Amino acid sequence: MSRPDSSATFAVRPAQPSDLAEVRDLIVELAVYERAPDEVTLTLTQLERDFEAGCFEVTVAEDNRGKVVGMALHHARYSTWKGSTWYLEDLVVTEAWRGRGVGQALFAEVAKVAHNHHAQRLEWQVLNWNEPAIGFYKALNASLDDSWLNGRWTREQMNAWLAIQ
Repeated sequence: MSRPDSSATFAVRPAQPSDLAEVRDLIVELAVYERAPDEVTLTLTQLERDFEAGCFEVTVAEDNRGKVVGMALHHARYSTWKGSTWYLEDLVVTEAWRGRGVGQALFAEVAKVAHNHHAQRLEWQVLNWNEPAIGFYKALNASLDDSWLNGRWTREQMNAWLAIQ
């Protein structure tokens, strides 16, 4: 994969509906990187519908030709201990643009959004084997906590459990 030339620049901005196809492409790129390409079942139609409904916000980085080269999908959460919090679901920078400040610029913009929403904390997850991402967050002086286990039920698990109740 070719890297952009050193004079190429990028800008960070809130996503528009017209960006969502490229956002979904980055979601798939992340799934491939995380060794789970078959796990993405989200369609572009569903992403567009949920974006329009305000389920989440997306911040994008675009190059000087208008191509989306990175994105951060984030949304509000609520903590019973802290109140309003903000959650960074995914931050993805396409491979050719990594190491050029795009991730840091996206993260900074998400932090501003969280701050503007009066969030008491900004939270995210990182896979324990993803050393580049761990190093990125450590460089930001982030607290990484390995004492919590992630719980999850799929739609099928919810359906099965509810069927026997």
